[in-house]
Amino acid sequence: MERNKRKTRVGYVTSNKMDKSIVVSVNNIELHPLYGKSMKRVKKYKAHDEENQCQTGDRVRIMETRPLSKDKRWRLVEIIEKAK
Repeated sequence: MERNKRKTRVGYVTSNKMDKSIVVSVNNIELHPLYGKSMKRVKKYKAHDEENQCQTGDRVRIMETRPLSKDKRWRLVEIIEKAK
């Protein structure tokens, strides 16, 4: 697979307590299939953070990669915005 064809997501770091790993929450707004009301959906991804540089609350971009462990299939690409 080419590197530019991989999926990317933007979300917020909710946990960085693991070594070289972060949990990223990605918010999506979807329409209800029958009623059309917008609903907020939150999906959590475990991502690889090689240098342990992320803090809780950072806005980050993650990219799909090969399986790195039982749960990790994403890796950190960049920190878009540091937490205040």
